[in-house]
Amino acid sequence: MSTYPPIGEQLDDFESAREEGRRKMDWALQHMPILRELREQFRESKPLAGQTIGMAMHVEAKTANLVELLALGGAEVAITGCNPLSTHDDVSAALDANDDITSYAKRGVGEDDYYAAIESVVDHEPTITVDDGMDMVYAIHEDYPELIDTIVGGAEETTTGVHRLRAMDDDGELRYPVFAVNDTPMKRLFDNVHGTGESSLATIAMTTNLSYAGKNVVVAGYGYCGKGVAKKAAGQNANVIVTEVEPRRALEAHMEGYDVMPMNEAAEIGDVFVTTTGNRDVITREDFEVMDDGVLLANAGHFDVEIDLDALSALAVDEYEARDGVRAYEMADGRRLNVIAEGRLVNLASPIALGHPVEVMDQSFGIQAVCVRELVEHGEEYDAGVHDVPDDLDREVAEIKLDAEGVDIDSLTETQAEYMDSWSHGT
Repeated sequence: MSTYPPIGEQLDDFESAREEGRRKMDWALQHMPILRELREQFRESKPLAGQTIGMAMHVEAKTANLVELLALGGAEVAITGCNPLSTHDDVSAALDANDDITSYAKRGVGEDDYYAAIESVVDHEPTITVDDGMDMVYAIHEDYPELIDTIVGGAEETTTGVHRLRAMDDDGELRYPVFAVNDTPMKRLFDNVHGTGESSLATIAMTTNLSYAGKNVVVAGYGYCGKGVAKKAAGQNANVIVTEVEPRRALEAHMEGYDVMPMNEAAEIGDVFVTTTGNRDVITREDFEVMDDGVLLANAGHFDVEIDLDALSALAVDEYEARDGVRAYEMADGRRLNVIAEGRLVNLASPIALGHPVEVMDQSFGIQAVCVRELVEHGEEYDAGVHDVPDDLDREVAEIKLDAEGVDIDSLTETQAEYMDSWSHGT
């Protein structure tokens, strides 16, 4: 059993932190119509009564409103961070002040405390997990397998976590059902594209006080996140270069009008580099050796493995903090390569980072909430493994959003619906 304490036992002025965290949460909730609608539903029907939910997420204001929604639905919730630099301590305090929520998330913890906090969440013996990156699912399977029989299921938020889950499932090692929230349209088409694109570029710009106009912005990976970064960078008058290993995505980027080339070629001309692959060693020693003085290096993937910082540090003759959140690595020839947010998830780990826009996360967290409700109500229908989010749940969240925006759409007539469902209509 972990002895790692909740945030309430770690802060000197807990009450002031709680008040500031609540202020941030209230601001975000004003712009989260999906969660506001679900709050009313969950408060009235208590669909999660009797459940214990263990969460490893980015503990900031938007996430906190999801956590509070689950507690309003009747659950006991324990949460910690999924990245050592993405927690807002004041928001964590606001959550911990809720009698139905225990928060262990604290910003800037070392590796030992990071995993000790996950253990503390698992000590609550969750019946449902909500993860961002799969660290909690992994910890349960590795260290607490005795809990698996009482876990109804889980939901995974992000691309990297889903990749890990699918690999685990392919190996026959995933022992309870988990919804791939990242892969459903209401998450992928908005959170990954618009959220990652807008927040990553905005964070880099605010951290450095530099413009994108006329710069060569190199986007590593052209999945949904990479597409968002490329699109938003082009919209700010940057010249966009895409690097890829998957031929169809590379061709797609080419057909979208971007330059496509290997990373080592892009390294020679790039001004700003943003990795979005979810894989390791995307920018390596060979790339650092040919980069220009003053380049910016940032990662928008979940883990800090995409930029080889060990190799960069080995090349450097000096390292220093050039700005708050920017570490400069000076090469022997005088070139300075600047890494933002320690190579961690830039839109959440930079000192001024606020994560994805509120409206975008409202959609993603709406999906998380209805997936948790689905597991409680129909969990026995899902075998162990990775599952797509049921389409009716995805549509439910979309309809709430459209209604909140005052947008009306058409409906299929009975004749149209019959036509679309039939295979017998020919020419």
